[in-house]
Amino acid sequence: MIRILHVSTAHPASDPRIAYRVLPTLAPHYELIALLPNGSAGEWTGIRYVSLFWFRRVWQRVLVNYPLVLWHTLRLRPALFHIYDPELLPLARFVQLLLQIPVIYEVHENLYKKLDAKASNQTRLATWAFCRADRMAQRHFYLIFTEHGYTDTYRHLNRPSVVIHNYPTLPFFEPFRTNYATDPQAPVFFYIGWISLERAFDTLLLALASLKANYPNFRVHLFGDCAIPNHVLTRLPGFAKVCDNLIFYGYTNQQTAFRYAAGATAGLALLNPVGDYPESYTTKLFEYMALGLPVVTSDFPLYREVVERHGCGFCVSPNDPVAIADALLYFIQNEQVARDMGQRGRQAVETMYNWETESKQFLSFYRQVLP
Repeated sequence: MIRILHVSTAHPASDPRIAYRVLPTLAPHYELIALLPNGSAGEWTGIRYVSLFWFRRVWQRVLVNYPLVLWHTLRLRPALFHIYDPELLPLARFVQLLLQIPVIYEVHENLYKKLDAKASNQTRLATWAFCRADRMAQRHFYLIFTEHGYTDTYRHLNRPSVVIHNYPTLPFFEPFRTNYATDPQAPVFFYIGWISLERAFDTLLLALASLKANYPNFRVHLFGDCAIPNHVLTRLPGFAKVCDNLIFYGYTNQQTAFRYAAGATAGLALLNPVGDYPESYTTKLFEYMALGLPVVTSDFPLYREVVERHGCGFCVSPNDPVAIADALLYFIQNEQVARDMGQRGRQAVETMYNWETESKQFLSFYRQVLP
């Protein structure tokens, strides 16, 4: 079988797209080796994993992992080098020239619209280096985009590209689906993803503080790393009032997180209109729909096309705590309507927004790169 090397220095081995979508799709057709941080070395379901180190800062990841990735690449001699991070672009070009093999680069976010927000890694030199490396990738690599909106930025490509959305894998969600049944006296809400001000967590706190006046025993399960420093988080308006209602789990794998979606009243997916968010689907929107949960999400036109078209929740301003609280209150007080919304969302995922349809395009693109 043709040997493919998948490499990420920023995405962990449990990254949902890599672990549950991309690699299982390719495994029956290719010999796959995945170099990923925080993984367990070994072979599972036909995929060989090699663990890399993970660091928060880019320069640390480059300094430590570049030599490891290069050594493994030269040792394994793959027919294709598939990367997921912009920091790997220079190394990928070196590998391409050295081994004379094609490179696939997956673009998971439009960094041109996020450079100001990447404060922890941003310097003028880093910005210059990214732009230069990215232009090089547009000339020499095959690109996979996770959103159609990114193609407005990436207009001048020398090689074929494709858009493969990050839609849910339906069989993966089956064990976590339950009949929609909530406790109106102690409603539960579910969130998975980064917890940050960019994702309207401050506005959500105000909405929850308002909700508590009528439903003091509500709970919110929060899965994901918190990007808000603790001394800032505890001083946010509304936090002191609802902190006992919030359960922070930190980052976990999805198998752990989605067990807590059972019995939830709704899934939360709020983002502020910053960076590339308005032109990018938030993956959690479709994951909640796959679980049969009604959703509360931002009122971006892109999101409205999904939520309002299928009647599976509410799109509200991420800066309006009253609108958010009203949406949550409506779900609590109208259980049958909320259940119907969740069912319509699930049906939409079954027919349109699922990885099964995307995987066919993925394999077709691979055959184009490796005829």
